[in-house]
Amino acid sequence: MARDTTISPSTAGVSGMHSESGVIDVTRLRVALARLSRRLRRHSLAGLTPTQLAALSTVEQSGPLRLGDLAAAEGIAPSTLTRMVAVLEELGYVRRDADPRDARASTLAITPAGHETLERLREEGTALLTKWLAMLSLEQHAALAAALPALEALAEPEAPVQRSR
Repeated sequence: MARDTTISPSTAGVSGMHSESGVIDVTRLRVALARLSRRLRRHSLAGLTPTQLAALSTVEQSGPLRLGDLAAAEGIAPSTLTRMVAVLEELGYVRRDADPRDARASTLAITPAGHETLERLREEGTALLTKWLAMLSLEQHAALAAALPALEALAEPEAPVQRSR
């Protein structure tokens, strides 16, 4: 069934998405996702800030990386990144290696300790979310299951968002 979806202000003055299946209050969705994200991050960050954790995850996924490439990927000023990387190195989560293409530069790679820390945090987050989901009703479980493909599409910045008409 095709849906006609438009964006317009809701009665509360908040942007909403109107479709045949109802109105999505975009502000409520944003706030709920932000709060859930904060709750998941709050449980344990292994002594890292959210920014350090994001950088470590980027090094794991895309490394080895030059410092400038990591700064660009994370949207962090190079001077800030240098201090942050020093902390990650001190904790034993990343290591610097000579860049094989340029002897003056170095690359960052995740260490086994860094990888193990990220895995532990992911497992803890999954266990915590599983515990929270157990508190929801069957109807809420069904609604989340139905929304999961849409949430995954929103989470992929490279994926084109398709609109049904």
